[in-house]
Amino acid sequence: MGKQSSESSVVDGLMKPVITMVIAQIAYAATSIFYKVAADSGMNLRILVAYRLMFSSAIIVPLALILERGSLSENLFIEGLVLTSPTFVAATANLIPAFTFIMAISFRLEKLALGSHAGKAKLVGTAVGLGGAMIFTFFKGPEFSIWSTHVDLLRGHQAATSPLSSSSHRSTGSHLLGSFLALGCVVSYAMWLIVQAKMSKRYPCHYSSTALLSVMGSIQSVAFALCVERDWSQWKLGWNIKLFTAAYGGIVTSGMVVVLISWCVRKRGPLFVSVFTPLSLVIVAIASSLLLNEKLSLGSVFGGILIVCGLYMVLWGQSKEMKTINNVTDDQDRQHPAAARLQDSQIIQVVATTRSVDTNTSCENINTTNVGSI
Repeated sequence: MGKQSSESSVVDGLMKPVITMVIAQIAYAATSIFYKVAADSGMNLRILVAYRLMFSSAIIVPLALILERGSLSENLFIEGLVLTSPTFVAATANLIPAFTFIMAISFRLEKLALGSHAGKAKLVGTAVGLGGAMIFTFFKGPEFSIWSTHVDLLRGHQAATSPLSSSSHRSTGSHLLGSFLALGCVVSYAMWLIVQAKMSKRYPCHYSSTALLSVMGSIQSVAFALCVERDWSQWKLGWNIKLFTAAYGGIVTSGMVVVLISWCVRKRGPLFVSVFTPLSLVIVAIASSLLLNEKLSLGSVFGGILIVCGLYMVLWGQSKEMKTINNVTDDQDRQHPAAARLQDSQIIQVVATTRSVDTNTSCENINTTNVGSI
């Protein structure tokens, strides 16, 4: 009976974060599609980031005030995209799981544990996913079309006005600078995951932390965009794809998705979140073939299969670790039932005392729920 309850708790504790991260990657993939359409319509990407974070602040700050009483990475990503190429930036972004794995081990948020099957699965799964992402990006092979929807969102836009179309004509110095900026984007995002994991232990208020991130990011992005773009006509938004992309990117991607990612980091750690990053490549490829009239290639299919296999291996390793922890806890409870009941009563007493004393604390409901569920 105890074994069945332990396995069910593992499934419940793992499936919710998995579903959440899949939804987050779908949202990120949609943002990539909208970014492409907005860029081909002539919108300045620096201004787009500024508007995106302003929309995020306008939505998340009121939610944080009601429910609870990353911007550097995005700007580095955009600059790297303009100075190099979308392919190079996509390949560099695939290094996020590797950098996160190294940082998580350095900060003792993850254990290498090569002596266990779970540790080997996590290491090999990360490497397989990274290899699949690189094959997806650099190896094309024969192109083919599985379906034809006759839908092309880029039809009618002038691709020549896109800031991405001129990226191949940059000088060697600009390409080198863009490479460093793209690498800085990866390190910045990986470090944010580490900081989020550390911060969520003491401050599990995801709306408030996301609101602060959006406000500071919008200030930074607006200042940066004003320094590099003096044409005020670029700041005008109409009822078109530019407004929709900025609103969607701010409200959904930089707003609610960041809240979901923060929750997943707290539940399953930074490595768990980072291994889902290459999954957006697969989703973008499928969405591009459906909405942008792009063809799939042998490399994208083979690389996508490796990405999914690597992701499955990491999730399998995490589930094994959760089962081991739950089994150890059950054994300790069976060996010392009296001590376990005494500890539970002490926890309940502490929670009751906290509720009566800290009634004015802004994150009281979140903290009480987390402790009361032990």
